[in-house]
Amino acid sequence: MSISLRFDPVRLPDYCQDLRQEVRAFIAEQVAQGVFDPNVEEHPFEALDGFAKAVAAKGWIGMAWPREYGGQERSFLERYVVNEEMLAARAPTRRYFVADRQSGPTLIRYASEPIKARVLPQIIAGNATFCIGMSEPNSGSDLFAAQAKATKVDGGWRLNGAKIWTSGAQFADYMIGLFRTSAPTKENRRHGLTSFLVDMRSEGIQVNPIRQITGMYEFNEVQFDNVFLPDDNLIGEIDGAWKQATSELAYERSGPERFLETFGAMRAFLAAVQGSDDPRINEGLGRLIAQLHTMRRMSVSVAGMLEAGREPVTESAIVKDLGTVWDKALPKELRGLISLMDYDSYDVAAYRERMDYFTRMSTKLTIQGGTTEILRGIVARGLGLR
Repeated sequence: MSISLRFDPVRLPDYCQDLRQEVRAFIAEQVAQGVFDPNVEEHPFEALDGFAKAVAAKGWIGMAWPREYGGQERSFLERYVVNEEMLAARAPTRRYFVADRQSGPTLIRYASEPIKARVLPQIIAGNATFCIGMSEPNSGSDLFAAQAKATKVDGGWRLNGAKIWTSGAQFADYMIGLFRTSAPTKENRRHGLTSFLVDMRSEGIQVNPIRQITGMYEFNEVQFDNVFLPDDNLIGEIDGAWKQATSELAYERSGPERFLETFGAMRAFLAAVQGSDDPRINEGLGRLIAQLHTMRRMSVSVAGMLEAGREPVTESAIVKDLGTVWDKALPKELRGLISLMDYDSYDVAAYRERMDYFTRMSTKLTIQGGTTEILRGIVARGLGLR
């Protein structure tokens, strides 16, 4: 059995560290100007819009894209540094993040030239928000079981069906959606899926928010009732979108967002235990930081593979699996450590408020971007075990 799994050691070069300082200064300036507050649980949409414009002005949206499409052809490692700093500071990146991370590169690779000319400049300017339409009711992360249909009609396609767990659909301008255009074959269950660019303002689209345990709305069910798309909105090959989708997920699953979503809990913990010399706390904190460092090294390695033009699907699935399981467990781990502290030595109420939020929010982490079970199936296939 031949196994090609590998995580090459990648060190961030000096120019990336210089960029890191520039990003930190930018974030500090945005906070000082009141553009966003890193300690709030949910940023209003106005903050998302204003921040996106500021990031666009710095040239950090689409920064790794080809110049012909408005990018700067900077490295994936530089993009990694920008995103890592934004995540650590809980910056309001949702306005542009999905478009920059995966939707833009997908359009560059597979979309028609009219779509590229119309949509990519919107992304670069921070004016286009994307969501991803893959999972469906009654099929979850099993994309082979997708039933939402695209039917060929004069001048385009008609969409019918539903997508679910669609993050950010309530304020998205566009969706890249996976729809069934033919039945799967006995020999190839992957056959028959096609990718489309969907204008979320199209007639016949209804977005139904799904309330999370935090009381907020991030996930949604999106229903399509005879939605028309022109032919130009086809992305890539008819009936052959599965490879496109797996390539797209290599971008989605491997970044620092897979282990930094509850990093705010770590910051709250560090503030609470500052000055403590309890060896039990130091040992527990050291263990968590060592685990975090390991996942970060793996994630940087995947960024290096993307930079080299590879498609590290299996490695990305491993990063997503390990990262989100760790991220989900972090608030609980920190609760155990803080229990060693004397209540009189820190602000218990403030700490509990922050930790309660991250505990509730963390329940979604092993769902979005593919469930743990699906990811482990991908890893098993990549290792030749199935």
